[in-house]
Amino acid sequence: MLNFIDSRLCGNDKNRLNQRLLRSLKGKIMETSEAIAIIAAGVFFLSGLLTGVWKYLQIKSSDSATAHPYVDIAHRASLLYSFAALLLARFCEISQLPPSVEIWAVSLPLLYFASAILMYVMHGALRDTDNQLKPPFHLGQTPLPGAFITGYMWTLITAEIGGFLVLFYGVLTAIL
Repeated sequence: MLNFIDSRLCGNDKNRLNQRLLRSLKGKIMETSEAIAIIAAGVFFLSGLLTGVWKYLQIKSSDSATAHPYVDIAHRASLLYSFAALLLARFCEISQLPPSVEIWAVSLPLLYFASAILMYVMHGALRDTDNQLKPPFHLGQTPLPGAFITGYMWTLITAEIGGFLVLFYGVLTAIL
């Protein structure tokens, strides 16, 4: 659908439409990295709201008035990651790094935030563990090799901390 609309617009109309889509509340054009982070914040916050309903329904139907630990974790992590995404958006706004660097630096942590939420939701839905980092590792009935979990965790650590450090550097160079 967007390709059809895009093909019908001439250059000036296309530019005006793109500018309107990317305007912030201040009326300035939002950088792509900022837009990515703002959209992720919205998706994560919506995930937090929806997993909150799921958590409530589990609490309501449970004899112990508790939800599965990973339903609770998915709910809380989604809410926390939504605000972390807003922080990253603000850092992208302040940073004076090249746009391509900012896009990579913001996208990597956000992808790992999203993958963490997805794993929490999957463990909550499958009710297969109360500690995904305790061997033996599995997703539902499917065993996972320890090397996969270790590799995933180290790439997560590297991407989240590395992406943030790049953006933080960009902020520091802009304000100092």
